[in-house]
Amino acid sequence: MTKTKTRKLPANYMDIVFSKNAEIQWRVKEDGFVEVDMVNKGFFNSIAQKFFHRPRVSHIALDKYGSTLWLALDGSATVNDLLEKMKEAFPAESDKMLNRLVQFLTTLERWEFITR
Repeated sequence: MTKTKTRKLPANYMDIVFSKNAEIQWRVKEDGFVEVDMVNKGFFNSIAQKFFHRPRVSHIALDKYGSTLWLALDGSATVNDLLEKMKEAFPAESDKMLNRLVQFLTTLERWEFITR
């Protein structure tokens, strides 16, 4: 039996409104999934681009959960609203949806794809 982690959230976390960073380029591909462009900046990235021929822009393809959430980020929906939209889109996985949603929002905010 595996023990699932329970994430403790501040009381007002569910009232936070996230919006997409206006500087981030993104598109919906033919298959309906979202692709987000991330510019590789910084000293080490410029060295990797010059000597190892790494791309200046990385194209990050989101999965079905990420694409649904990304399209729901309209700048007016609270985390609670986003949770309800995700539960509607994926009813079979509604019991794990809060942890998945919080983790994904944390990752997007850390990479500055979204802002509060």
